[in-house]
Amino acid sequence: MSLTLTTLSQSTCFGGQQEVYSHHSEACNSTMRFAVYQPPQVEGGPVPVLYFLSGLTCTEANFITKAGAQRYAAEAGLMLVVPDTSPRETGIPGEDEDWDLGSGAGFYVNATVDPWRSHYQMYRYVVEELPQVITVNFPVRSDRQSIFGHSMGGHGALICALKNPEQYRSVSVFAPIAAPMQCPWGQKVFTAYLGTNQTQWQTYDATELIKAAGKQVFPDILIDQGAADPFLEQNQLLPEQFAAACTAVGQPLTFRTHPSYDHGYYFIATFVGEHIRYHAKALNFEP
Repeated sequence: MSLTLTTLSQSTCFGGQQEVYSHHSEACNSTMRFAVYQPPQVEGGPVPVLYFLSGLTCTEANFITKAGAQRYAAEAGLMLVVPDTSPRETGIPGEDEDWDLGSGAGFYVNATVDPWRSHYQMYRYVVEELPQVITVNFPVRSDRQSIFGHSMGGHGALICALKNPEQYRSVSVFAPIAAPMQCPWGQKVFTAYLGTNQTQWQTYDATELIKAAGKQVFPDILIDQGAADPFLEQNQLLPEQFAAACTAVGQPLTFRTHPSYDHGYYFIATFVGEHIRYHAKALNFEP
């Protein structure tokens, strides 16, 4: 694994530094980009780290330019890390043909089917490789990590947390694709990346993971969902399926629905401060 970073940009923001880097990823066998916001508290020593996973068509840039999260991260003393949503320019045929498959649509799984498996290993990248890169290059408390995300990234945050509860202290999501095995987006990408064996699909479906756990995994999980989100009517998100599974196994869930809010970044920007404070409480708790 290469731990050497190339600096792409650096800007002062709320007393800290918003930065973007690239590096060679062994997991994805390609160059990957990620954004880091270092709060002013790093001058006094290592800080907890909060990962954000973005949605379909996004890069590492969308969240850091639209969500307004840096203000709250600076107040809480948290480092924010935002990876890209897929490998790029891998040479895979058809990689850029569909907005919901290939570039910008890694779906945070480890692909097992050719040609995708040679590069599309986003689960391994997010859970294993990127945290190692961050720990080596930045002043973080590696024992204090949390994760959140939006839409496809909400799906990613949920599965990463549920599969690795010892790694993350808390998880929250905006409008997640919560039951991908049951929605068109998930069925399309799971077939392409994982093949037709639905037993393997279950290992990347948050609703199926909480069912399989059969018990409480986290003290709480936070979901914010806009009631005017068009993808609800298209049955792409299915948060009610996840909520029902949590109820069935006794997993506490804070599920908030917000009238008139849609799926976009105005919705995220409205509530991102509450999410960061939610994670700050978990990350700064002394066990």
